[in-house]
Parts: sequence; structure tokens; C-alpha cells
Amino acid sequence: MPLLVAVLLTKFEGKEFVGLAVFWVASLTDFLDGFLARRNKQVTRLGKLLDPAADKILTSAAFISLVELGLAPAWMVVVIIAREFAVSSLRSLAASENVVLGAIRSAKLKTVMQIVAISLLIFYNQLGEFEHLAPLSLWLAMLASLYSGAEYFVRFAPDLLKRKGPKQG
Repeated sequence: MPLLVAVLLTKFEGKEFVGLAVFWVASLTDFLDGFLARRNKQVTRLGKLLDPAADKILTSAAFISLVELGLAPAWMVVVIIAREFAVSSLRSLAASENVVLGAIRSAKLKTVMQIVAISLLIFYNQLGEFEHLAPLSLWLAMLASLYSGAEYFVRFAPDLLKRKGPKQG
């Protein structure tokens, strides 16, 4: 993540290519880590909690860098990152009740949409006649973020809020 931010925010010839490569390598290694853990039946509670945090840190850093570069509107990035904080808070509440909230399908779609949007925005200056795809993908990523965040709260919050926590003494 620090390398991605440094590449994106430093002016040099071909930074879009390098930035895209760094982002894709980080995204791919994150995907492979989860895939291999599931395939080898090495999924852990800690992994279920930490993997979403790694995703959020990478995408948040990329989106914030894209705002700094003037390639993404700040308000859209705030909406996307706010969803991440909200779902992380829900996960924390669940963890305090010894419940682990795994990723739901809409959250996986949201992640893919964010990766596509970030990739197109990083490469925006090279897209030519296809440059309209970058802002469109950001809109889709934001809408997918809102939808998946709402789904988490609709599916899990009512049950978590009904539980009685440990007695305070």
C-alpha cells in the first residue's frame, strides 16, 4: 500500500503503468491468499477478521490518492470509505459477541467493482475514447458499496442488537 501511494502521487513517465501493476499485484496476492486458505482448509477466525481490513486499507489508500490526483470526486470516495467503516463497526460488534461475519456475495461483487474502478481511474489518462468508463465504474462501485453495506446491516444488525452482552458490574 505505501508503494502504491508513492507511485500514484509521484510524477514520472509511465506512472500509470507502474501504479496499475502495483495495484493489481496487491489485489491478486490478497485474492490468492484467501483462495488458498479456503482451498487448503486453513481458514481461521483471525483471517476472516483481518482479510477485510487489508482490502479496506488497500482500496481506501488508492481511492484517497485518486482524489488527490483529481481523478475521483471526494464525496464519492467518502461514501465508499464510510461504508467500509460502518461494516467494520458491525463486524466489531459481532466479534464482541463471538460471531464472525464472513464476506457476503454482494461484498465480493463490491470489491471487484472497486478494483475495476480504481484500475480504470489509475489508467484514466491512457483510456482515450474509453475515458467515460472510469467515472461510470466509480459510480457502479459506489452503488455496489452502498448496496452491500445495506445488506450487511439488514441481514446481521437486528440479531446482533437483540443479543444481551456481558453484564457490567
